[in-house]
Amino acid sequence: MPAQLSSPPLYIGLMSGTSLDGVDGVLTAFPDNYRGGPVQTLASAYIGFPPELRRDMLALQAAGEDEIHREALLANALAGYYADCVSSLLAQADARPGQITAIGAHGQTIRHRPELGYTRQTNNPALLAELTGIDVVADIRSRDIAAGGQGAPLVPAFHQAVFAAPHGTRVVANIGGISNISVLPATDAAVAATAPAVTGFDTGPGNVLMDAWISRHRGQAYDSNGDWAASGKALPVLLEVLREEAFFRMAPPKSTGRDLFHLPWLQQKLATAGITAAASRAEDVQATLAAFTASTLADAIVAHAPQAESVYVCGGGAYNAHLMRQLQNALAQHDTGITVDSTTALGISPNHVEALAFAWLAQRFCLRLPGNLPAVTGARGERILGALYPA
Repeated sequence: MPAQLSSPPLYIGLMSGTSLDGVDGVLTAFPDNYRGGPVQTLASAYIGFPPELRRDMLALQAAGEDEIHREALLANALAGYYADCVSSLLAQADARPGQITAIGAHGQTIRHRPELGYTRQTNNPALLAELTGIDVVADIRSRDIAAGGQGAPLVPAFHQAVFAAPHGTRVVANIGGISNISVLPATDAAVAATAPAVTGFDTGPGNVLMDAWISRHRGQAYDSNGDWAASGKALPVLLEVLREEAFFRMAPPKSTGRDLFHLPWLQQKLATAGITAAASRAEDVQATLAAFTASTLADAIVAHAPQAESVYVCGGGAYNAHLMRQLQNALAQHDTGITVDSTTALGISPNHVEALAFAWLAQRFCLRLPGNLPAVTGARGERILGALYPA
């Protein structure tokens, strides 16, 4: 049975992240007076990317010949997959395009260089509007960067609205290709008056290096459940070398991506650690990469939210049981007592959170409300994010 449509305005959120595996979509209802709390998800869909599309997206992560032409073709193809996702959502909810207020379409990040004043999310929102017959809000990160911010992460404001508790501090950790955290102070008025502001930033790699390594050695897109990493043993020397990267010593606000953390970067670190294919097992490197993601995430949580009681994980990493255990162990080493769970415990599936966030950001744009948190991104102030492509 399709979900019954509610009276509040309907929005669609589309998110394809750093892992380059596919697009997650949600159809949701946000009242115009929405002030936080539970989110009504009417439909959800996932459209996987074929290997050739993922190959082309990876190729655009670095400078190459005929980039403008290749990116334009990729944007057209991506809009087609986005439109397929929208069609699936509408069919599930028995909805018509005219019932949807707007689509929030993130696009596919191929370059993220806020220190140079730009970020690039490949997309063709005009084509998406043409294919779907629905208004599209896109180019959501660039206004924050124009205001001196990092353009990322943008999800902490949404996390605060839907996940914050009346009492006590929570952390939401998004483990996609890159990991980031949102530190959410209590919402109770008496507590909030003296609580610090919401903070958040990228903590380093999530799945990006683990995905690259298993793809190189086993031809798999990702390490299902972390089983391959669990079969290996972390290499202390390599872990130390990985953790020496200057990014981890930078103070927030900060963001990162494949521009820094990629397979050549890992190969350079392997050489620095004196590790060769002949001297180590590939699964031991995978185990080290899992420990690397977990330990750097735990370090950031302890440094910026030592008072937190719980960490709730979303993104693909929430489905990696080995990584979740590694994160809990890394936090336990700091003797914090912080527990680890997925956002399922808070009522939202981990693979829906980011798509819901971009539906929410589309609503913020349509209401001409700011979508960024300057304390998170470093922007000079609050800004309305995005550009409209009418149907």
